[in-house]
Amino acid sequence: MATWNVNSVKQRVPRLLPWLDQRKPDVLCLQETKLADDAFTALLGSELADRGYEVALFGETQWNGVALLSRVGLADVTVGVAGAPGFPHIEARAVAATCGGVRVHSLYVPNGREPESDHYKYKLEWLAALRDVLGAGPADAVVCGDINIAPTDADVFDPEAYIGQTHVTEPERAALRAIEALGFHDVVRERWPSERIFSYWDYRAGMFHRDLGMRIDLILASTSVVPRVRAAWIDRHARKGAGPSDHAPVIVDLDEAPDGDIGPVVPPPSSPGAKKKVKLPQSK
Repeated sequence: MATWNVNSVKQRVPRLLPWLDQRKPDVLCLQETKLADDAFTALLGSELADRGYEVALFGETQWNGVALLSRVGLADVTVGVAGAPGFPHIEARAVAATCGGVRVHSLYVPNGREPESDHYKYKLEWLAALRDVLGAGPADAVVCGDINIAPTDADVFDPEAYIGQTHVTEPERAALRAIEALGFHDVVRERWPSERIFSYWDYRAGMFHRDLGMRIDLILASTSVVPRVRAAWIDRHARKGAGPSDHAPVIVDLDEAPDGDIGPVVPPPSSPGAKKKVKLPQSK
């Protein structure tokens, strides 16, 4: 299975369909589709059906939007997070279904914008509601998506560069740990505990080419699913070239690994990262 924030599925069609044909995931969670459900279906419905995918959608025009594609069944679909707040209205940030006996959640967690802002408080409340939903769910479950939290300082290129920014604050990380405390495991990090691993690189300032990124796209597997993991990695190929998303897909293979257990980031970055202090492009 895989998760990928495509940052506009309409813009990413020339990358998405060839990637599906190359990697052939049984389950794919998409985030930031930025399309209403009918527009998504008109754009990709036949292409995905031809590839054997059933599709569950929760979209909205222009912003947000999540999708779940499955070739191993798609049952008991739910959209949204019960009890979660809106901002001010409910946003298209979550869709879940049972795929091949596993409950799969495709999530686009609110960004938070600035610490202590209204959107930051909304993010924490949304995550608390998500924890309640996951706590009441089945034992076999996987949480996939753009979680918009770097779990530890090791998941950003330079912790000092992120001082005063969202994604790295203690309340956000505590909210993620509260979800993991239910029995969910960050399978990429557990498989590669000491490696430099990123899934997102800002478009600006050559951040990708200098490997100045963050790991905010996660796959969290429940305790009962973890023994099935055979490989866990980030497909950096999909971030290269013309017209990419600013995120790369995260892939976890259960039961068998057709590409092998090939490393945490494939291909590995050519740059070891910055040799001097770098400010974030959005820093004032």
